[in-house]
Amino acid sequence: MATAARPGGRPRGRPRSFDRGAALAAAMEVFWERGYEGATMSDLTAAMGINSPSLYAAFGSKEELFREAVALYDATEGVPIARALSEEPTARDAVATVLRETARACTEPGRPTGCMIVIAALNCSDANSSASEFLSRWRREGDVALARRLAQGVRDGDLPAGTDATAMAAFYSAVLHGMSIRARDGATRAELVRTAETALAAWGALIRPSAP
Repeated sequence: MATAARPGGRPRGRPRSFDRGAALAAAMEVFWERGYEGATMSDLTAAMGINSPSLYAAFGSKEELFREAVALYDATEGVPIARALSEEPTARDAVATVLRETARACTEPGRPTGCMIVIAALNCSDANSSASEFLSRWRREGDVALARRLAQGVRDGDLPAGTDATAMAAFYSAVLHGMSIRARDGATRAELVRTAETALAAWGALIRPSAP
């Protein structure tokens, strides 16, 4: 949607001090806390310090803003997880770090609980199904990244040949997603750490190759 410009080319309605990055970070917090449908335009504009015309001029639409907020979340909050998958020396070390980091991140004081990519659009109406599917794709990509790291463990020899990396990834993804929901329901960090350690205790059973 085009906006009229004042002399000098500045879009009408946008504050002189407008900081797009700061506004996007504020929107991310709102979506993270309230979910896609729960975040009203009034909530978003109040948090971002702009009015609706400025929001549309800068981001296009609520859904486009949401998509950018999810990307920002992944590029910031998701860094420890990505680093664990790429830098830990073994597959087990990578999964252990991901589980423990999730327990920490989901219960960080002063931040919304849970993982935004898991909880922000779980149950949208048909009108907002594209936002829900958008996050579903992000979660599937997370499953693929985890399976890829486990498959690397097979190639490296720290997992036995025949280990079903896809099935293992699905199991640990289910644990991770459940931890996020439990955090939103009030689980403490200590409780989530116990869940993480219990899931790690299942490692030995999961790496046994299926019988021919």
